Amino acid sequence: MISKGIKELCAEAERDIETMTVEQVMAVKDDPNVQLVDIRDIRELWRDGSIPGATHAPRGMLEFWVDPDSPYYREEFGSGKKFIFFCAGGLRSALATQAVHAMGLAPVAHMAGGFGAWVKAGGAVEAKEAKLPKAKS
Repeated sequence: MISKGIKELCAEAERDIETMTVEQVMAVKDDPNVQLVDIRDIRELWRDGSIPGATHAPRGMLEFWVDPDSPYYREEFGSGKKFIFFCAGGLRSALATQAVHAMGLAPVAHMAGGFGAWVKAGGAVEAKEAKLPKAKS
């Protein structure tokens, strides 16, 4: 039996991090000092699309991509921009934002309600093409 569930973990995360509404994110999405980060699985992006201009950093690799000492480091996370993380519904992004905040990445926030709330609010969506590796001949 677990002693703490996902609801409690996410509530704790939201006490530690900045949570932005969809409207707040829409107001800053074009700021050159802001980068939206979609942490959903690539299959979710292929199926549902993403927010135009958002970078994709899958949840399972996020800490590795943020850490400059990791062989998987992505330089975009050293840009000094404000990173706003989102997932499908706002739970994974709360935990992800808490994790990178604990690593010292700043400034960071997450979008309440995630991609679902973005779509419901009429936010723009772009299709993500499935790029599968070519078979070796």
